[in-house]
Amino acid sequence: MIEIRIHGRGGQGAVTSAEMLALAAIATGKYAQAFPSFGPERRGAPVQAFVRIADRHIRVKGEIREPTAVAVLDPGLLKIMDVTSGLRENGTIIVNSKMPPTEVKALFKGKWPVAVVDASAIAVETIGVNIVNTTMLGAILKATDVVPLDSLEEPLKHRFGGRAAANFEACKKAYEKTVIG
Repeated sequence: MIEIRIHGRGGQGAVTSAEMLALAAIATGKYAQAFPSFGPERRGAPVQAFVRIADRHIRVKGEIREPTAVAVLDPGLLKIMDVTSGLRENGTIIVNSKMPPTEVKALFKGKWPVAVVDASAIAVETIGVNIVNTTMLGAILKATDVVPLDSLEEPLKHRFGGRAAANFEACKKAYEKTVIG
């Protein structure tokens, strides 16, 4: 089972990312769960969303405490919280950042591989707004290989309608430009 924790800020689409990834996994014949962790959050406050993907029925229903991968939509969160808390020894960190992987990796005490992409620039260029949820899905898929990239196309069409093509393009560009170090 692959368990992914997504860190973002309210309004960035972390919950939508989790839902789209779960739907893509289900479309490929896998089992999946997606759920948020909310408190008294407001727009801009730190939020978390979770995704579990497995080849068989998932019986676990609780919060993901030991993720396989951690995705960070807002690099500012790296300064205010430990996004690697509970990350498995063989886990992966995926970050929206302009910095190269070596610099991002230096921010963490562990020896995890780090995948980096400037999702903000790709989102602005492709979608026209700095909302990186679908863009970061491309980076997540590149770093985890949990489902094929094209499996996101239908969930994005269903969720975004006429804006789906631009969102899928952002996802593809992020997939291509993600650097793992």
